[in-house]
Amino acid sequence: MPNESKQIHVIGIDTSSVESFFEAKKKTIFNAERITGPQRILDSFKTWLKNKNIKNYKFEYIATDKLSNFIDLLKKREKKTIVFSGGDPLWFGIGRLLIQNFPLSKLYFEPAATSFQLAFSRLGKPWQNTQWISLHGRDSLPFEKEIKKLPSSLVVLTDSSKGGAKEVYQLLHSLGLEEKYNFWTFERLGYKNERILKINSIEDFPTDIDPLHLVILFQKEEPIINSKDLPLFGIEDSVFLQNPDCPGLMTKREVRVQLLAELNLPKQGIIWDIGSGVGSIGLEAIRISPNLKLVSIDKRVGSKNIIEENARRTGVNPSLIIEDEALNIFKKNKITPNLLHPDRVIIGGGGSNSHLIVEEVLKLINSACILVIPLISLKSISKLEFILKPKVQKLSISQHQSYRGVSIGEDIRLSPLNPVFILKGEIQ
Repeated sequence: MPNESKQIHVIGIDTSSVESFFEAKKKTIFNAERITGPQRILDSFKTWLKNKNIKNYKFEYIATDKLSNFIDLLKKREKKTIVFSGGDPLWFGIGRLLIQNFPLSKLYFEPAATSFQLAFSRLGKPWQNTQWISLHGRDSLPFEKEIKKLPSSLVVLTDSSKGGAKEVYQLLHSLGLEEKYNFWTFERLGYKNERILKINSIEDFPTDIDPLHLVILFQKEEPIINSKDLPLFGIEDSVFLQNPDCPGLMTKREVRVQLLAELNLPKQGIIWDIGSGVGSIGLEAIRISPNLKLVSIDKRVGSKNIIEENARRTGVNPSLIIEDEALNIFKKNKITPNLLHPDRVIIGGGGSNSHLIVEEVLKLINSACILVIPLISLKSISKLEFILKPKVQKLSISQHQSYRGVSIGEDIRLSPLNPVFILKGEIQ
């Protein structure tokens, strides 16, 4: 039950039933001296009073649209106050500001359904597992961080002053994830003129989109990918199936292209991809050079299934996929004799064991070979150089830093990818 002794009673409104809401809260409302809220809700309240022919109540009205003025007016004169708020006032609403300016002893909160709950109800979808983020007055970096985790659904509270839904769509496009999500806009939820649209392209955006809107992204079902439609190499990251526990943990396209160049792939031979992750480097290598035999090795549970699916998507056939620690594979002789002596080796994801893996690999090379080792830290380079120098004729290291353009309203900024160091050894 509402605490009538509280000075400020904050009531969330489900705008889909404004008239019945005012009727249900009539006793609480008429106990107040001051009615505040967004101008659109105050207008609805005044219309309700007029329709009910209620003339004997004279309230002080304050619109909350200009928040700083609103807080100042509340502080100047203490009156029993109703604060109307759309949805839940404590979820990206006015509640936070009131708590910062008034003691809790003066506040009472009564939430209603949030705008995003209404949005999910309109589509008949459960929302308990959804993620959400606000772009109000914020940089786009938190959105980038969240969407790169590939959530099944993401609610985005837009900032209309920065482009609103269009900003979100441009960000999605910039990150190469446009094809992974269904894009929905929800305008004026709960009002008679609410509008819900599924946006399929930038041309689909209405010219009159209401400032009062939000966006929900729903991950699409994985499309059937025809390998014939893919480039020979430099395949977009989004094509590859990724580990759901570590979305985004894969060699990015820009680095992948550089690594493939460093490998100087022969027309025939054997290539080992150790610490292959989702398999992208090795799979692209045998697209470029189809007569190569690929051995993919990764320790992560479930990696074999992921690599097999990515092989199907890219239209290639690895000779062997092993799901185990690389050092265990060498100890247990899990690589068949016909694949035992590599001509090209890429070693990634070895962590603190990288030097031990390199030592084992060097024992099995019996002809000209190129080893390429991508690293995200300089720590292990000296140890790896010490092992490689006596065995290779040419040793080099390079650092690569790429940036991707990300839209900011009508402008673009460059978002950096992690820098990568590439250690390359050539045995002749």
